Amino acid sequence: MRPQFLQGQLRPQISTMPRKNTEAAAYLEIYKLVNERTRLQKELDSLDERRDRLEKRLEVINGDVAKLEVSAHQLRVVPLDKAIAQPQAAKANDFNTFQFEY
Repeated sequence: MRPQFLQGQLRPQISTMPRKNTEAAAYLEIYKLVNERTRLQKELDSLDERRDRLEKRLEVINGDVAKLEVSAHQLRVVPLDKAIAQPQAAKANDFNTFQFEY
């Protein structure tokens, strides 16, 4: 089972066997660190791009919510002229009925 790391921790790449203290070992460590730095920079760039996309989407959503709130408020507040002008519901006695046979 792999050890669990906290969300903010990045674990370094380690070798299973310690190397001798030589020039080649130092260059190998430099190479590994440069590769890790490059990978982390790419990951950071992709996170920045994703953050930008998310912020733009949030702006669009906030604008849509504001528009819908305004339209809902306008639909809820009915002017008195329109309320008076609307016909009232017809009563059951107002209908003329007849029988039709075929």
